[in-house]
Amino acid sequence: MHTLNLGILAHVDAGKTSLTERLLFEAGAIGELGSVDAGTTRTDSMDIERRRGITVRTNVASFAVGDVQVNLIDTPGHSDFVAEVERSLAVLDAAVLVVSAVEGVQPQTVVLWRVLRRLAVPCAIFINKIDRQGADPARLRAEISRRLAAGSGALLLPLTDVLAAGSPGAATKPVAVTDPAVIDVLTSADDRLLRAAVDGPGITEAMALRSARAQVSRGAVVPVAAGSALTGAGVPDLLTTLPRVLPWARPLTRDPSGVIYKIEHGDHGTLAHCRMFGGELRVRDRAGDRRDVITSLERSTPQGWVQESVVRAGDVARIRGISAARTGNWVGETIPGRVTRQFPAPALESVVEPVDPAMRGRLFAALRELADADPLINLRVDEEHGEIAVSLYGEVQKEVIADLLDEQFGVAAAFRPTVTVHIERITGTGASFALMSEKTTPYLATLGFRVEPVPAGQGLVCDMEVERGSMPPAFFAATWEGVRTGLAQGLSGWAVPDARVVLTHTGYSPRQSHMHQKFNKNMSSVGADFRNLAPVLIHEALRQAGTVVCEPVETFRLEIPAGALAVVTVTLARLSGLVTGTVPAGDALALTGSLPTRSVQALLAQLPELTSGEGVFTSEVSRYSPVAGLAPVRARNGSDPLDREEWFRARPR
Repeated sequence: MHTLNLGILAHVDAGKTSLTERLLFEAGAIGELGSVDAGTTRTDSMDIERRRGITVRTNVASFAVGDVQVNLIDTPGHSDFVAEVERSLAVLDAAVLVVSAVEGVQPQTVVLWRVLRRLAVPCAIFINKIDRQGADPARLRAEISRRLAAGSGALLLPLTDVLAAGSPGAATKPVAVTDPAVIDVLTSADDRLLRAAVDGPGITEAMALRSARAQVSRGAVVPVAAGSALTGAGVPDLLTTLPRVLPWARPLTRDPSGVIYKIEHGDHGTLAHCRMFGGELRVRDRAGDRRDVITSLERSTPQGWVQESVVRAGDVARIRGISAARTGNWVGETIPGRVTRQFPAPALESVVEPVDPAMRGRLFAALRELADADPLINLRVDEEHGEIAVSLYGEVQKEVIADLLDEQFGVAAAFRPTVTVHIERITGTGASFALMSEKTTPYLATLGFRVEPVPAGQGLVCDMEVERGSMPPAFFAATWEGVRTGLAQGLSGWAVPDARVVLTHTGYSPRQSHMHQKFNKNMSSVGADFRNLAPVLIHEALRQAGTVVCEPVETFRLEIPAGALAVVTVTLARLSGLVTGTVPAGDALALTGSLPTRSVQALLAQLPELTSGEGVFTSEVSRYSPVAGLAPVRARNGSDPLDREEWFRARPR
């Protein structure tokens, strides 16, 4: 039996979850249709999803079409959960992008399309809501061709004709793969098929399907179907056609290989959701860091999750026994280039506090568990002030986290206003050292550093001007750990992500003791000496070098009616935006440029009025630029390494 891991993606409210439910119903996987409004859909399993009518976490449901098992993966549609979508894309064989026949191509539709193309995920498009008043599938096909397909060179492959669009009786008629309209598309990029059409013996259905699957697989062709998830029009044809034209799963390696794309915590431990790419994984196999033993395997099937002793390439499985499971980790062999980040880390942050101060410990434990499932939450703990900050993509995500804390963990939490996360960049060169023999610090350690700027995005570059044998490896490891601690909060409290740090001095006191006594810490260096001294010296070197606080800047594309150009450009300028290009986009104009992240929400709030509701804005963080004027200072977490007296008192030897 073949397997197809199929993702359903869409702009919020385009009908993605409703389509998932309808496909499951038409395939016989469920006996009764669920409703998003009623909170009874199979893939929206969390209370918060049912109540809000949105998808927050990726879910999977399976059904069979002939000899193909389809693992249908329903993903969030709201832009605040774009990281969840990213993780699901890594495990797909193909995707269906749902577009509303009424609202048309929306901002998140464009974002998802671009990511699908960048990741080379084969894609089909489903035009939903053809029964709604105002639905115009023909106009939407033209818009899809102009705004999505044209930029990538892909051709649209028609799968259905629509009858009585925009009325409750809207229906569809399938287009045969041997229809002249389909053959025209397929032969434009398939010379063998073209020769068969021109020179004979003619094109059979099998030949057309084989060509379609090959061209869809390499992104040359994008199938387009239409229908209504609400009434079911067109969905049976979609159900039959997709497994025939989309590429099936195939083993990428003979050795066991899978990637974890979702983490769940329950009463019986951690469940790691894993897509298998190759080989076989069995109960009692070692996984994780090879010290963990798989205790249970479940495979997604049309009957639900089924206990198995072995899972194979193409399967979606739930695994127990991996103690340190994290989203994005590989189980078994890693396949280079298969899983890559496509979305920037969140550039917003908010401090979260328990309504009841006595619940602070429980709040931290709950947030830590949520961060295991979503690494981009990125907790930042200020132990001195007792504050916990979380990284965010937007306000809706903040509301959802608050609901999750209340419903799943019983912790009522309040969030402070969202702030933009800045960084610091080194502007010059600085150096600092401390010699153990001079006793300028309480630590039995000699260390020295030089810090220098490096190009943006290069990260921490660690170099040494000392011999590797100048002290034990454990002390080197503790030193670099201290360096990272020092760079986590620069002179203004923001992280310093890019730096070259050169280790220039080392020295230690060997393990020793008084006569006939055991090891004496007062006479011998320990790892904490280097771990605690390094941040002090790093900050002194940073003070000499100097740093500048930088704010995130987003590269944007904004499509607007031509008549709104003047008022939009004035608004962008007022929000510190910069327009770098203006090009025609059909009947509209497409503006490109840059805008500080702090101004994005303000622009989005004004855009509907400025463009009569027709503006489409997409952006992503592309760089960090020095802050003009007074730079913001982040409250420091813990002691200030530049205040040596305070630092040494907080970290005694």
